[in-house]
Amino acid sequence: MLADEARPQASVDTSREWWRGAAIYQIYPRSFLDTNGDGIGDLPGVAEKLDYVRSIGVDGVWLSPFFTSPMRDFGYDVADYCGVDPVFGTLADFDAVVQRAHSLGLKIIIDQVYSHTSDQHAWFKESRADHDGAKADWYVWANAKSDGSPPNNWQSVFGGPAWTWDARRGQYYLHNFLPEQPDLNVHNPAVQDALLSVARFWLDRGVDGFRIDAINFAMHDPELRDNPPAPNGGKRTRPFDFQQHLYNQSHPDIVKFLERVRAVTDEYDGRFTLAEVGGDHALGEMRAFTQGDARLNSAYGFDFLYAGKLTPELVARVAKNWPESAGWPTWAFENHDAPRAISRWVGEEHRDRFARLKMLLLASMRGSIILYQGEELGLPQVDVPFERLQDPEAIANWPQTLSRDGARTPMPWASDAPQLGFSNGEPWLPVGGEHEVLAIDRQDADKQSPLHFTRDCLKLRQDHEVLRTGSIDVVRADEQLLIFERSGNRQRLRCAFNLSDRPANHEVTGSVLVQTGGLDGGVLGPYSAVIEEIA
Repeated sequence: MLADEARPQASVDTSREWWRGAAIYQIYPRSFLDTNGDGIGDLPGVAEKLDYVRSIGVDGVWLSPFFTSPMRDFGYDVADYCGVDPVFGTLADFDAVVQRAHSLGLKIIIDQVYSHTSDQHAWFKESRADHDGAKADWYVWANAKSDGSPPNNWQSVFGGPAWTWDARRGQYYLHNFLPEQPDLNVHNPAVQDALLSVARFWLDRGVDGFRIDAINFAMHDPELRDNPPAPNGGKRTRPFDFQQHLYNQSHPDIVKFLERVRAVTDEYDGRFTLAEVGGDHALGEMRAFTQGDARLNSAYGFDFLYAGKLTPELVARVAKNWPESAGWPTWAFENHDAPRAISRWVGEEHRDRFARLKMLLLASMRGSIILYQGEELGLPQVDVPFERLQDPEAIANWPQTLSRDGARTPMPWASDAPQLGFSNGEPWLPVGGEHEVLAIDRQDADKQSPLHFTRDCLKLRQDHEVLRTGSIDVVRADEQLLIFERSGNRQRLRCAFNLSDRPANHEVTGSVLVQTGGLDGGVLGPYSAVIEEIA
């Protein structure tokens, strides 16, 4: 048994919603724990390790897709919204996860993919059959131009045109992602009704909320106008990068659908809705999707997920962009779609210090926070060789696009076990060679490890309500130092972070609650941080 599994949970403030200021742990089931030896993680593996998740100090778990799928995009191509893919287990296995989580005081959030399905979904098969069927208008179909070319110039995220010709139907269908992921026509009220029925199915099974994937892709411009070219400059690795995405996504009527989603979740007590929003106009959409009390509870974007460097200016800017008058923000430094932050943001020689600083910063931010599995261990990105790649985007754009596979490799549970304790079989992705020394069993036995520091950071957040829900005021954001104050409940905390590899002057005047790295005589060491309570 892990040493901290018996640590009592901090008392919960029942006067606010559980999700406001919560720490949520993202589990990518495919890479979490394999219990049947097929090399792929499964739902029984999730249930088995929820005690470990609870020991970190989080409030809930976000489960990435486990639905029935041909796995062309590893579950984000859904063939049955209400089924569990056999590779992950059964509905009974899912129910066991929910039951176990709730018994430990953990909430369960699952993905909902409303913008597209798999081309193997029964809805698409019926839609492509003819022009007059009941589901003929459930997907986005359009005639070819007179020369046989696609209806417009829209490009897919994963490369190539966003249109594929379907000989059965004699038309093109839209797909913002893979050709195997046709876009739903969410303008259609019948499609919305069907998606809301899916939401009720999972709410009735006890889930505590939804993370809604790529929701700004859920509606297109019905006039199918061409996207204008993007301004010159910036990195372009895909045709998608050459356009301004004004018409293939982000239709203003998306908010009306989200109001329907919120109305459904409000029929159940204490449910949480979180939008994932990417793109050039993410901030405006995130605010629109969370405005008032009739839309989603929160949203998170890609401010940190694809940032090449963590700077004081970046943190100050995102804090400014989410004033208290706006909707409730959620922050993530890592997830299954982005390279590991520890590899993006710092050199190898500074990883240990930086892992601690990064975790303390995340735990100090105003909003809800998401930790991606292995982030608590300070795991670096794995360099997966081309011949082992599974990610369709990485394969199509290799070597220009950093592989998502490098952040999806198996969790290292035991340093001396085969496949680091993930599986008795050959894993679907290789384990990380650098992950052996960072395995959970080693870190759990070392009180000075990143894992224990993560537990300390989340306990600090639990014990000080001001860190979960208090206001934030950025005091300083220069080349090296980020200093902000968190205020509320008659408490004020000053949080100082040296985000550089050089010492920085910082005078401590209050009572130190936690510090990491070096702090000596008014000098904050490289990649060091301190939180102090001030009068």
